[in-house]
Amino acid sequence: MPARSKARKRALDVLFEAEVRGEPVLDVLAERTAAADPPVSEYAALLVRGVQEHAAQIDELLAAYSEGWALERMPAVDRNVLRIGAYELLWRDQVPDAVAISEAVALASELSTDDSAGFVNGLLGRLLQVRPTLSL
Repeated sequence: MPARSKARKRALDVLFEAEVRGEPVLDVLAERTAAADPPVSEYAALLVRGVQEHAAQIDELLAAYSEGWALERMPAVDRNVLRIGAYELLWRDQVPDAVAISEAVALASELSTDDSAGFVNGLLGRLLQVRPTLSL
């Protein structure tokens, strides 16, 4: 597995853990970084911090463009995969759009429900379409 793919999975682990435990994301990131079991790469930490920094706007966009799904009704894995994908798509210019979407779809395929990959692909594709109209 490529290093960035591993980093995305590790970032997902941290975001998911923080949500399930109801603890601040950056506190969980600090714990996991200190424990280093498994290690948290620089890119994983960058993703977690980026998602945290833009959390309100990311969640607002996901809620606005997910048709028929309230953010709180989405499986927690999907919600956090979408947060990472949206962050890379909208704030990480160094990541090609197709890579941001395909990596999120791959995580959803591997870790969530049978329908999750299609849902993640569709929602991130919609964000890509409307990106020129967004004020970020």
